Amino acid sequence: MEDEVIKKFLYVNRKAPYGTIYALESLEVVLIGAAFDQDVSLAFIDDGVYQLKKNQQTSVSSGIGVKDFSKTYRALEGYDVEKLYVDKKSMEERGLSEDDFLVDVQVFDEAQMAELMEQQDVVLSF
Repeated sequence: MEDEVIKKFLYVNRKAPYGTIYALESLEVVLIGAAFDQDVSLAFIDDGVYQLKKNQQTSVSSGIGVKDFSKTYRALEGYDVEKLYVDKKSMEERGLSEDDFLVDVQVFDEAQMAELMEQQDVVLSF
């Protein structure tokens, strides 16, 4: 039996959590990748940083009327998905800090984020 090859996958999330299907689709693909024992990391850049924001208001009364799936990010650790990276500039431009996020993240500057991407076997952008 051949040894399994574990690939490094980085899922880059650039879109706001609601208004498109990108954020939810990315989360589903991440869970599938983790189920197949791949080395999974997530990066949140641009409006993607909002995907991790605490206390999102998505109820009908808020005007959005969609299910809040942001709490699913807390479950990622149970799938051995523990490497979450946030782009520092994107976070700061949106007035956010690490304390605003649902989960623990590593904040990377542009150079660190570029290096992270270079180290991956596969980079998928959503």
